[in-house]
Amino acid sequence: MSKPFVAPRLRVALLSLIPALSLAGQALAGGSTQYPLTIKNCGLEVRFDKAPSRAVTIGQSETEILLALGLADRIVGTAVWVGPVLKGYEVEAAKLKRLADNSPSFEAVVGTEPDLVAVQFEWDVGPNGAVGKREQFSELKIPTYISPSDCVEKDNSGGGDGVRKQMFTMDLVYQEIHDFGQIFDVNDRADALIAKLKQREADAIASVAGSKARNLPVVFWFSSKEVQGDAFVAGKNGAPAYILSALGARNVITTQDEWPLASWESIVAADPAVIVIAVMDRRRYAADDPAVKLKFLEADPVVSRLDAAQKKHFVLMDAQAMNPTIRTIDGIEALAAGLKSFGLAN
Repeated sequence: MSKPFVAPRLRVALLSLIPALSLAGQALAGGSTQYPLTIKNCGLEVRFDKAPSRAVTIGQSETEILLALGLADRIVGTAVWVGPVLKGYEVEAAKLKRLADNSPSFEAVVGTEPDLVAVQFEWDVGPNGAVGKREQFSELKIPTYISPSDCVEKDNSGGGDGVRKQMFTMDLVYQEIHDFGQIFDVNDRADALIAKLKQREADAIASVAGSKARNLPVVFWFSSKEVQGDAFVAGKNGAPAYILSALGARNVITTQDEWPLASWESIVAADPAVIVIAVMDRRRYAADDPAVKLKFLEADPVVSRLDAAQKKHFVLMDAQAMNPTIRTIDGIEALAAGLKSFGLAN
C-alpha cells in the first residue's frame, strides 16, 4: 500500500519569449523598454511613463513573480497570502510590508502611494472589487494590472471563483511575466524566467510520457466548508485541468465553474484513481487543513471504500499550484512524481 505522496516545496523558476501585447513602447527581445509604454490588460489600456518604483501586490502570485524577477525593492506592500512564500525568497518576503493576509482596504493600498497595483484576482480589483474598482485607482492616476489568467476567457461576473470558458494554459502566466518584464524594464530576466519554467514543464511531461497515467481519472480537492459536506473541487478548465491535460490524465469533474461544489456521492461514483489534496496555511474552512482531509478520506464509511483511498493514492500539493501561477509548474512536477511513486507511470 502506497503512502500519500507529498509534493516537494516549490522551486523558483526562471522561459521563450511571448509576443508583446504592448500597444506602444515595445522592447525588442533582450532590449530595454521604451517609455511611454501602453499595455492592454483585461480590457483596459494601461500606460506607464517609467518603470514603477512603488508597487503593491494584491495576490501571492503577483508577489512571487516580482520576487522571481528580482524586484523585491520595488514592492511597498503585499496582501492576499495563502501560505509561505516561494522557497528561496523567505528573506526578501520577510522585509515586505504586509497590508493584510486577505483583501486589504482601498485606503491601505492607496496609503502606500503606489505607482502600480498588481492584482491576482479580479475579485479584489474589478467591477465589484473587494478592494476597489479599477476606475477608482485610475481616478488617482494609479495604474492597475490584473493577471491575464483571471480574465482571459473567464467570466467573474457571477461572484465566487468565476466560470472559465476555455482551458487555462501556462501561456497566460508567461504573458504576465513578459508584461512585467516590459513594465519594469527587466526584459532579460522575464525571458529567462519563462525559459526555465517551460523547460521544467517539458521535463515533467517527458517523465511520464507513454505511461499508464493516460486517461487516468483524478480529482483535485481544495477544501470544504464542512468536512463531511460538499467539496470544493477543480473544474474542467482551471489550472488543475491544465496539469492533468499536460500529463495525459483526466478530470472527473466536467463543469466550467472554477471551483464547483461537488457531493462526495458524485465523486465516489466517478471513482477517481488519484485524489490531489490542497495544502495551505489558510484556515478559513473546516477542511483547509490537509490532515483533516486525509483523516476524512481514510475514515468516512463511504469515501474510504474508494480504491484511491484504500491504496492511499493521495498527492499533497501546494494550493498555489492549483491556481494559475508560476507554481502550476510545481503542480505538474508533483503529480508526475506522485503517479510514478504509485506505480502508475513507467
